[in-house]
Amino acid sequence: MNSQNQVESTLKEILKVVEPSREDWVIRFKIINELREVVQSIENLRGATVEPFGSFVSNLFSRWGDLDISIEVSFGQCVSSAGKKRKQTLLGELLRALRKQGGWSRLKFIPSARVPILKIVSKWQNISCDISIDNIQGEIKSKFLFWLNEIDGRFRDMVLLVKEWAQANGINNPKTGTFNSYSLSLLVIFHFQTCVPPILPPLKDIYPTNVVDDLTGAKVDAERRIAQVCLSNIARFKSSRNVNRSSLSELFISFIAKFSEINLKASELGICTFTGQWEYIANNTRWLPWTYAIFIEDPLEQPENSARAVGQKQLVKIAEVFETTRRILISANITRNTLLPTLVGPQTSRFLFEKHPTVYSNSNYGYYPNTPPQAHRVVQSPLQTQYHLWQPQYKNSGPSTSQMQHQGPRMVPSTPKPQSQFARMRVANGPHLPNHQFQKPNPLVPQDQVQVQVQPQIQRPRTEGYNVKFGTSRPHQVQHNQGQMWRPKYDK
Repeated sequence: MNSQNQVESTLKEILKVVEPSREDWVIRFKIINELREVVQSIENLRGATVEPFGSFVSNLFSRWGDLDISIEVSFGQCVSSAGKKRKQTLLGELLRALRKQGGWSRLKFIPSARVPILKIVSKWQNISCDISIDNIQGEIKSKFLFWLNEIDGRFRDMVLLVKEWAQANGINNPKTGTFNSYSLSLLVIFHFQTCVPPILPPLKDIYPTNVVDDLTGAKVDAERRIAQVCLSNIARFKSSRNVNRSSLSELFISFIAKFSEINLKASELGICTFTGQWEYIANNTRWLPWTYAIFIEDPLEQPENSARAVGQKQLVKIAEVFETTRRILISANITRNTLLPTLVGPQTSRFLFEKHPTVYSNSNYGYYPNTPPQAHRVVQSPLQTQYHLWQPQYKNSGPSTSQMQHQGPRMVPSTPKPQSQFARMRVANGPHLPNHQFQKPNPLVPQDQVQVQVQPQIQRPRTEGYNVKFGTSRPHQVQHNQGQMWRPKYDK
């Protein structure tokens, strides 16, 4: 096996381990449901909704990923936000309620943060949760990243692999002056924009203005307007692009190489995914007079720097990690065992060395040199299924906010309680996972508290480039409202 094939095989093997399982989805919905019950027990939060966002909603989380939660005290009617002092007070009350209830550990309140946050760890799989108040911006950013998944499935794969690699090398922690996960996702977007041919367009071609500036008025209307523009422009790009046929290993190696001298470029150039190119800092009036070690502009909240926590010394370390990894990836006679210490952390490494999962050569991940593409179908996550179910109705009539939310297995509390828009979101057949994945009930989840409805799954159209595999390659179908098989118009 040559070096590139070895990298390809190892990357696929890593993906099989870090991708979330059905149980990982169910556990996170159980945590959301438990938090909802606690919130409703607090007088000043009664009627507030509990909304997940971040990588869980954008479907970019790994099986060990944390959970971001926004408690909306505006009750979902208008786009508004409580003042910082009010947020601090409400989070303080929630902290006391969680301590009183028990079952949560490592509770830490950070009132002085730019966005006040309450950090907790659930008893379920020790999943970390970051709780904030009225984080509407975070919610719409999560949906935007989810929509990018619809352009090319390799985006999700690359984000999962890059985050795992960055964590393994100590450069995915803003507390220590390195990248946060959002910055890493933006680097992947930028890489996909600057490939030849590009996999993703400049984000201004998806939404031409600052997204957060348009979060005004009724929340339902604001989200509908943003979604309508984004999905229309995404469909237009997909219909006219030249398809990039690069394999996963080619994309990963070129990603590492592209940023191996990032410390040298960062003194003069900033990364702008809005325009899809390097921008001279001195010529960009939006970025002046701020000075940072590196500038990775938040395309949805310009001119914020998503990498503002990165320090100069740490940027040198980041560049060294990129360069060291590049040399390993292009070296001759590399093996699985020499690659893994560079690409994964101890937790993932244990799974890989203990289980030795088999990687099949006909896996539906890519276009290999001199090999025709495989026409595999994929099984989708709950969020992707939900997206495909509401998309055709949206084109005709425009969805409500609840239709635009992404839903996984339904968590049914024992007594009726006010539910969030996220919880109320339903479709006729619902987003479900294939039946063959549920041979045994989850021992961690009491069956009288959690009801997971299982239905056949929609058959997703083949993604250009290559498809993402979710657990199985067996095709599944779902019957649309009138009992007829619905297929997107671009499914050929």
